[in-house]
Amino acid sequence: MNILFIMYDQLRFDYLSCAGHPHLHTPNFDRVAAMGVRFTNAYVQSPICGASRMSFYTGRYVSSHGAAWNGFPLRVGEHTLGDHLRDTGMDCWLIGKTHMKADKEGMKRLGLAPDSVIGARQVECGFDVWIRDDGLWGSGPDGFYDEKRSPYNEYLKSKGYEGQNPWADFANAGINEDGNIASGWMFANADKPANIREKDSETPWLTARTIDFIEAQSGPWCAHVSYIKPHWPYIVPAPYHDMYGLNHVPAASRHEVERDDPHPVYAAYMENRISSAFQRDDVRQKVIPAYMGLIKQCDDQLGVLLDHLEKTGRLKDTMIVLTSDHGDYLGDHWLGEKDLFHDPSVKIPMIVYDPRPEADGTRGTTCDALVESIDLAPTFVEAAGGKVPDHILEGRSLLPWLHSEKPEWREFAVSEFDFSPTPQAVKLGLEPRDCRLFMVFDGRYKLMHAEGGFRPMLFDLKHDPDEFHDLAKETGHRAEIDRLYAMLAEWGRRCAQRVTRSDDDIKGMRGRSIRKGILPFLVDGSEVPDELTEHYRGPAPQKHTGG
Repeated sequence: MNILFIMYDQLRFDYLSCAGHPHLHTPNFDRVAAMGVRFTNAYVQSPICGASRMSFYTGRYVSSHGAAWNGFPLRVGEHTLGDHLRDTGMDCWLIGKTHMKADKEGMKRLGLAPDSVIGARQVECGFDVWIRDDGLWGSGPDGFYDEKRSPYNEYLKSKGYEGQNPWADFANAGINEDGNIASGWMFANADKPANIREKDSETPWLTARTIDFIEAQSGPWCAHVSYIKPHWPYIVPAPYHDMYGLNHVPAASRHEVERDDPHPVYAAYMENRISSAFQRDDVRQKVIPAYMGLIKQCDDQLGVLLDHLEKTGRLKDTMIVLTSDHGDYLGDHWLGEKDLFHDPSVKIPMIVYDPRPEADGTRGTTCDALVESIDLAPTFVEAAGGKVPDHILEGRSLLPWLHSEKPEWREFAVSEFDFSPTPQAVKLGLEPRDCRLFMVFDGRYKLMHAEGGFRPMLFDLKHDPDEFHDLAKETGHRAEIDRLYAMLAEWGRRCAQRVTRSDDDIKGMRGRSIRKGILPFLVDGSEVPDELTEHYRGPAPQKHTGG
C-alpha cells in the first residue's frame, strides 16, 4: 500500500463543506471523507508552522524534539517518519513545503556532509526530496528570496514570467488601476486576481509535480504533498478571486468580554500588528473571500489528484490523509494568524482514507476521539506493516478507529507554543525560558498554562463552545483547574528521551547478567545453576613463580 500524505498550510478545520461550512463547497474533501473517516477533534502539537510540522514528521511532542519555533533547527539524529518507514521497506518522499531548518552545527560536529545520502536526509527532515519549495519568497533586504531554493520561481521563469522573483511579482500580486503591481502582502489587494495564469499558480504546479512523482514510482511509497496555500499572501488567480463576496464573510467570532481583564499573553497578542489588522471589518471583508478562493482551488486540485489515482487504478491501494499544520484566526477572538490555543488556531481538519477491506465498516463516518497530529506517524508505520516503535513515537496509531475497533485512548490532548523570539515576549519582559505556553484539553475543558508566573486560562467548551469566557478570571473553578494541571503533570512525566532502547529490548536484557563468568552478589553459589560456577569450584591455578 502507498500513502499520500497531503498537508495544506493554515487551513482551518471548519472551512470545508463536510465540516459544516455554510458557503464553501469542497466536494473533493467531502469525497475523501465519504471514502474514509473524518476526525472531528484533531489537534496540532504547536499552533505555528515549524514546530507543528516537526511534530508531524517525528511523531513526537515539541518538548521532545526541541524545534519549538520557526527557524529552530531540528537536531541532528532525531528519528523521523522517513527513518521509520524505510525500516518497513517503504520510501518516503517530499513534494512541497516542510519549513525545516537543518541543524548545520550538529552536522558539522558529526562530520555529516549535506551532499551525502544520510546528510541530505538530515537536511530535509528525513525525506528524500522530489521537489521542495517552502514559498514565501519575499523580496527586499529582510526577505526570504533566494532563487537557488525556489524551483517554483524557476518554473515561472521558464513560462515567461519575467524578473528575479516572479513568485512575488506575479503569483502573489495583482495589478492595480494604474497598471502597477498590487502585492498580495497587502490586505487591501486581496480582492484582486493574481497576475498569473491559473494553471501556473502554486497549487496546480504542485499538483502536476505530484502526478509526475506518482507516474515515476513502482512503490511502495509515502509521498508528503505539502501545499503552501491557503496560507497568506491572501491572493488567488481568476476565477477564484471573486467566487465569494461580502455575503459569505461571517461575523467575527469574538466578544467584548474577552477584552475585559484578559490574560497578559492573550492581551499582548490582541495588540500586535496582525491582530489589529484583522480587528478591522474592511480587512476581513477582503481577506476571507480570497482565503475561501484559495481553499476552493485546493479542493479542485485535490479532485485532479483523486481522478488520476482512480483512472490509474491506484486509488484502491493508496491511503490518503488530508490535514493542516494549524488554523487561522481570521479575526476571531480579536486575533489574526495562529499561535494561541483557541480552536480556530490549534484544531485542524484530519481525514483518513484506508483502501483496505478492514476499513469498509467506517467509510463515511466521523470519529470524535481526541486525536493529535503525532498520531499520523505510527498510523503510517503500522499501515506499512511495521511495528510501531513506541519508545520513540509518542502518538498512537489511528488504524483501530479506521478498522471499527474501540481502542483504549487518551483522556486529553496537549499542545505547546514557544513565543520567545516574538515582540510579545519583549513586551511582557520575559526571558526566553519563560515564554512557553501549554494547552491541555480533555474534550470539554481547555486549560492554557503560561510560564512566567501568570495565571492560567480556562474554557468550558460544553457551555461556551466559542471560547469567550475565561473561567480562570472567576472563583469556583479550582477543582477543574487542578484536575487539568494534574493531567499536564502526568504528561510531563512521560518517558520521552529513552529512544535507544524499547521496552522489548529492556525486557530481553533482564537476567542476561547471570551467565558464565559474570556472577555478582552470590552468598555461596547455590543461588545459580552449578554449571555457572564450575570454573570457580575447580582446582586453583598454579602460582606464578616468575623467572
